[in-house]
Amino acid sequence: MVLEGEMDGIGNTMQKKAAELERLAEVLVTGEQLRLRLHEAKVIKDRRHHLRTYPNCFVAKELIDWLIEHKEASDRDTAIKIMQKLLDQSIIHHVCDEHREFKDLKLFYRFRKDDGTFPLDSEAKVFMRGQRIYEKLMNTENSLLQTREEEGGSFERALVASEFIDWLLQEGEMATREEAEQLGRRLLEHGIIQHVTNKHHFANGPLLYQFRMNFRRRRRLIELLHERSRSIPESHDSPFCLRKQNSDGGNTSFLSVSPTKEIKVVVGVRRSSMSSSCGSSGYYSSSPTLSSSPPVLCNPKSVLKRQVSPEELQTPGGPFIKKTFTIVGDAVGWGFVVRGSKPCHIQAVDPGGPAAAAGMKVCHFVVSVNGLSVLSHDYRTVSSLILTGPRTIVMEVMEEA
Repeated sequence: MVLEGEMDGIGNTMQKKAAELERLAEVLVTGEQLRLRLHEAKVIKDRRHHLRTYPNCFVAKELIDWLIEHKEASDRDTAIKIMQKLLDQSIIHHVCDEHREFKDLKLFYRFRKDDGTFPLDSEAKVFMRGQRIYEKLMNTENSLLQTREEEGGSFERALVASEFIDWLLQEGEMATREEAEQLGRRLLEHGIIQHVTNKHHFANGPLLYQFRMNFRRRRRLIELLHERSRSIPESHDSPFCLRKQNSDGGNTSFLSVSPTKEIKVVVGVRRSSMSSSCGSSGYYSSSPTLSSSPPVLCNPKSVLKRQVSPEELQTPGGPFIKKTFTIVGDAVGWGFVVRGSKPCHIQAVDPGGPAAAAGMKVCHFVVSVNGLSVLSHDYRTVSSLILTGPRTIVMEVMEEA
């Protein structure tokens, strides 16, 4: 049985993962901006040593001089730390890979993007793809980015999802509409774009989106040395999403629906490493937060008319009846939101998900998960049991008669 104390540790792990993604994005963008500046300043160029030519490289000592001259570093030690950060993240490397430390010497280093050795993992690919698309949109004559209105608000540099997909196909960025839509979802999940009011995931339709990350913002290199932490309040009455979007276990979002059918966006986590530390009126997003935007509210008002106790649920002849659901997770998860504590309840159900198909409804109180009683636990424990368990879950719930 997973203990509640362990949930906090898992939640901290997810917070750290999100913070790592945020730092990765900043390092990638900052490193690319520096690379372009150094090319323009001719600091990066072909150099010869011992009758051998090393293309597109820079001399460490000269670069440190350049950083201090351009006020990117106050002293040589700071400049070394900045460049070591880029080396540790595989943005740069020694031309012969003989030095794992950045040294204030006449040594040749090179940006991996200049020699094709940059390790393109899935996260880096998304950020680099987003940057290229952003620059392409900003540098070409098109009507995609313009001031538009939605839900009574006016939003600058907004694009329509369906028009964005059309543009991706026309530019040869993607081959099919399905692939283009999936790219849009990944850009949103990595904090590169967002719905203008933060209410929807990316979908092929008339909804409006904006670039959340400004790739052209001039980033100071000293920012790489500043670790930013997240401050997330605790609560036993917050929503948590049990529906993931990708079959590869990545960070995801989905649309959940409250009884009033109002669409809100919730962000979930991979099945193997759960959790959320939530505010009473918001949620913790496992996708990288690349701006200081406030958290999105998701069904902040409980769907319960009144809270009941575990004893009331189990009273013989009481007003509650027990139901059992077998829910088989599909390619993207289970499709419901758990909220509350002792007992927790179903706060929202995705109408197109497996939970809805099995008959689950909002306001059901969760009694057990895969045979384990959870009446005395909060949503963290229940969420963990589901996310770390098998794809098929058996849930007992109590429904008011």
